[in-house]
Amino acid sequence: LCISAPASGQIVHSGQACVVKDDNISERVYTIREGDMLVLQCLVKGHPRPQIRWTKTAGSASDKFQETSIFNETLQIQNIQRIQGGRYYCKAENRIGVPAIKSIRVDVQYLDMPTLTVHQTISDVRGSYYQEKTVFLRCTVNSNPPARFIWKRGSEVITHNQDNGVDIYEPLYTQVTPPALKLSVDETLVVNPGDNVTMSCLVTGGIPTPVITWTHYPGPIPTTARVQGGTVTLQNVKVQDSGYYNCTAVNNVGNPAKKTVNLIVRAMSNITFQITPDPNKDSETIQMEQDVKLSCHVDAQPQDKVNYTWYKNGLPVRPSKTLVILRNDPELDPGTCSLEIFYMNFRDQATYSCVASFTGTPIPELKIEVNLTRNTVVPPVLTVPKDRATVMVREGSRVELQCDVSGKPRPPVLWSRADKELPMPSGDWLVETRDGRLRLDNVTRDMSGSYRCQTARFNGLNIKPRQALVQLNVQFAPIVDPQSLDVRTRTGDSVTLRCIMLKANPQRIASSTWRLNGRLIRSARPELQDYSEWQIDSFSQLSNGTYECSISNDVGTSICVFYVSAKAYNPDFYYDTPAPIKKENRNYSYTLQWTQREPEAVDVVIGYKLEVRQLNFQSYMSKQIQVGTPQKGVLLQHILSDLKIPLSYEVRLTPITNFGPGDTSMRIIEYSEHQACGFEVEKICGFTQDKKDDFDWTRQNANTQNPKRSPNTGPTKDRSGTREGYYMYIEASRPRVPGDKARLVSPLYNVTTKAKGPYNTPFCISFYYHMYGKHIGSLNVLVRVKSIGALDTQVWTLSGNQGPNWQQANITINPRGPFQVVFEGVRGSSYEGDIAIDDIYVARGKCPMNRETMSEAVSVKGSSAALSLPIYTGLLALFSTALFHR
Repeated sequence: LCISAPASGQIVHSGQACVVKDDNISERVYTIREGDMLVLQCLVKGHPRPQIRWTKTAGSASDKFQETSIFNETLQIQNIQRIQGGRYYCKAENRIGVPAIKSIRVDVQYLDMPTLTVHQTISDVRGSYYQEKTVFLRCTVNSNPPARFIWKRGSEVITHNQDNGVDIYEPLYTQVTPPALKLSVDETLVVNPGDNVTMSCLVTGGIPTPVITWTHYPGPIPTTARVQGGTVTLQNVKVQDSGYYNCTAVNNVGNPAKKTVNLIVRAMSNITFQITPDPNKDSETIQMEQDVKLSCHVDAQPQDKVNYTWYKNGLPVRPSKTLVILRNDPELDPGTCSLEIFYMNFRDQATYSCVASFTGTPIPELKIEVNLTRNTVVPPVLTVPKDRATVMVREGSRVELQCDVSGKPRPPVLWSRADKELPMPSGDWLVETRDGRLRLDNVTRDMSGSYRCQTARFNGLNIKPRQALVQLNVQFAPIVDPQSLDVRTRTGDSVTLRCIMLKANPQRIASSTWRLNGRLIRSARPELQDYSEWQIDSFSQLSNGTYECSISNDVGTSICVFYVSAKAYNPDFYYDTPAPIKKENRNYSYTLQWTQREPEAVDVVIGYKLEVRQLNFQSYMSKQIQVGTPQKGVLLQHILSDLKIPLSYEVRLTPITNFGPGDTSMRIIEYSEHQACGFEVEKICGFTQDKKDDFDWTRQNANTQNPKRSPNTGPTKDRSGTREGYYMYIEASRPRVPGDKARLVSPLYNVTTKAKGPYNTPFCISFYYHMYGKHIGSLNVLVRVKSIGALDTQVWTLSGNQGPNWQQANITINPRGPFQVVFEGVRGSSYEGDIAIDDIYVARGKCPMNRETMSEAVSVKGSSAALSLPIYTGLLALFSTALFHR
């Protein structure tokens, strides 16, 4: 049972929409908030399964702001922006009947934060407002749809004509209108090469005045184009200048206005023909007293404006009952003209010519000839030489795939990939060759596979294509693992080194060779498995060195390298917190702390070589220090004494085993009275985000903060007052909800264990905080002590609005073991609740009894509801609110 049905379509939507409106015609408006996800789905019916294409009027159907199409059932745009509003079209087509097209208009709604400005009457501006003088409070906002404004004095709503001396100009909010455009040319503009073209977008509406931009698809606007505001001028236009020129007007009111000009520069190329023997009888040969159709096609733009003229032996063909001209053959590609010969006889055997032209233009015409006789038209035969069915070639070489074709006329051969959904190496899906030979340069392993050759229907018989397959087998050298590996072991242990062949062609090891420090230790031999091994039964000084395993197949060789030793790994210095510094007169001592990396992997570390040099000198002072047997992850330490204030030193530390010295680590010791963390580097002083909280702290400075961030909350600069300085803060805007917590955890601060008695060494936690906004939640400081099960103890808390200044907090603690400091920010009741911290300092000793503050001024710009009122002594703040906020 064979069933076919034309395509039909329907658009459905999902996501976080505000409302969808349908009227009695077909207008559908889908409103969605800016920042939400747009999901449109095209539900289609039809057999064969229709192909689906999404497009958008004068813009992009993708979320990349490029004028591209989407070819699948679902159109999805993450974080939709206001500029992406417009009409979206779904087109379903299966070549049965006419395509089905459905559309929906997407209206992106948004509301920026309102801005309140104050203006005094010009007659009396003296730096302060006096009693009984009139001022205007103007509230401005960008929104779609226009926002409704509510004025309040404190918490009391002000109503027009019900508050003596206060006037509200409500109509002012309607004085903003979305942009509107019209074109100075037709939406489809056809020109000749060499013409001068001017396209203008004229603004017909929009308050404030819209800003106009031009884009081009495909590709950018030609470099020769001159763009001045709403006008684009192209001098001496070329074929490559064709495409869609998109004009967009934006004034942040409603959705952008868009207009598109489809510029077509006339061009013709590549004229071809087809011969169809008796279409009614599925014949493949030309026979007398049967029908024949000659078809002619030229690649042109615009395709539908091409004129075709047929000639027989040089004379124009006169249509008759037996000679019929089809100007647009419905059975072939659009723009194909056919000459049908019914009941062919001897006088129809002739040379036929097809001439394609653009009437009344300077475009040269194109011509092609077909010699039609029973003996000169022979069906094609396509074969692959027996020795060319499988072609073997080495990677990087040149190869030629061959398919022999015969026939009159001899058709071209089309090549494509047969076993993979991939384009040809050239990037095209089909490659045409006149002689049936496909030539590939610099062959790679990705080109392996089957290639299909088939006869083309143009410039030959329009019959079932002949096709054949050619197998390309690309050989390449082995890919091995590991390419390089550091192997550590203890003296006397056995070690197995294995070099594995992951991929190769041919997939077999023809030979493997092992060398130690360049000296041959195993001659080449084949392997039965896909790897080669070398066994060290008892590691010793003689076994130490670099092992190389060379694996070869019939194409090439690859090498695994093993660096084998019993050297100790390098120590890892403890950088997380400033190590304790003790000052004596003009000298200071520094407690150097480290852990030993993988101490069990090698011989026991019996000591360390310590080398210290002043940074201005070249020579090192060296000595060997003794420590206990290192355990993995256990902190070791050594006190460096007699260091000169304020000099810096380079320290080198090398572990020693019976095997000899191991790997060395180096670090710089710098003297500093204060070692505060100002979050100036991305590593944020070793602080980490707690993985068990609700959201994270954010690092930023004045240059990186969002220009559209919520006003009246959070700092504008760091504690030092510079735009370049960084700080950490919690963002209280959505998707955050009241009570959400963000925790920032410090590195581990070490507390030296005392042999007797309780811990009594105090530590000072000093930091700056910024808690400004009417929805501020809480800032908590907790101490997480490791020695008692990682218990968190709250040692400081503060809630509510603390003003627009940075303030300092000092907390003295007495930890009973190694500890971490946790800064916990708790989101308040709404979005004006950003909390920030900066310049954290943790040191031994009690905190000093001083506090520092620094003032910060917040300024925000915004367009338009206004209110005028006399100024009375004691008038409090006025607030503006809108239907919804971001």
